[in-house]
Amino acid sequence: MYIKCWGSRGSIPVSGKNYLKYGGDTTCIEIRTKSDDIIIIDAGTGIRRLGNKLIEEERFRYNFLFTHAHWDHLLGFPFFKPIFFNNSELRIHKCPFPGTYAEKMISQILSSPYFPGKHSAKIVFEKGCPEQFEIGSITVIPIRLSHPNGGSGYKFIENGKSFVFLTDNELGHIHPGGLPSDDYLKFSIGADLLIHDAEYTSKEYETFIKWGHSSCADVIDLSIKAKIKELGLFHLNQERTDKEMDEIIKACKKNITEKGHNLNCFAVSSDMTFNL
Repeated sequence: MYIKCWGSRGSIPVSGKNYLKYGGDTTCIEIRTKSDDIIIIDAGTGIRRLGNKLIEEERFRYNFLFTHAHWDHLLGFPFFKPIFFNNSELRIHKCPFPGTYAEKMISQILSSPYFPGKHSAKIVFEKGCPEQFEIGSITVIPIRLSHPNGGSGYKFIENGKSFVFLTDNELGHIHPGGLPSDDYLKFSIGADLLIHDAEYTSKEYETFIKWGHSSCADVIDLSIKAKIKELGLFHLNQERTDKEMDEIIKACKKNITEKGHNLNCFAVSSDMTFNL
């Protein structure tokens, strides 16, 4: 399982000299499987660069999964150039919401007055979002997120390796449709890689409780209890500079050491890759 982050920023894309190390694009994750399937999670602004890369490689078949429908996870979709190629095929799995939610979401993004273009790609909507399903050689298991308006996180399993992706998930508060933090702990147990929303420091979280995002400390506690092998902190705050993010990672590593553990913890940056 090959994983690449094309955007890890939260809420809105940012640019400038203070955001070069971790990048300014919003959420987009690419997974390539042993069966040579391409899975794209979310269509934040990072998907623009991914689309350019896929065209260069002449790859035009993709599986899409969405975590939820907030703007920072969708606003790159109209700029994903493969949708304007008539030989492209997008298979959109209807997570996290049933019915025709996904169809309406995509249709509205690509419609006037929001966007003037007209796509040429074939778009297929896969039925529902069962408890577990397969995309080629990968098993996908969804879980409900604790976030305003709801959403889905995912576990990907291939060849005995597991990757858990839980962005926009608040461990310190249960939103309607969300789950207690122990459920996310059980879901993540033993994962080779966990990428989890960790937008706030503990002090910041006191102000932003119920906003739908977690503190770094809560994510570290979950990861240690779940015996995670690698932890990537995600949904980086739009105001967070590279220097500030470095300081947060330094504090997180100190926290882990003081707890007597050696968990590998880092902030996920644009273009970061993993091989499981």
